[in-house]
Amino acid sequence: MDIIKQTWEYYAIRFAASRERDRNRGEVSATTVVMAAALVALAISVSAIITQRVQNKANSINLG
Repeated sequence: MDIIKQTWEYYAIRFAASRERDRNRGEVSATTVVMAAALVALAISVSAIITQRVQNKANSINLG
């Protein structure tokens, strides 16, 4: 019976440690999401600027 009790205590400690470690992973994930959103916003801004400049250049070409 003593071995079963030790086994249960071992798994309880491992479960608590795993839960604590997983709790810290959420912060990294939130930081990653914020950084990804910032990079997407930057990419959209750069794309809009490039599109505007290309359209302005295309409109300034004299075809006739």
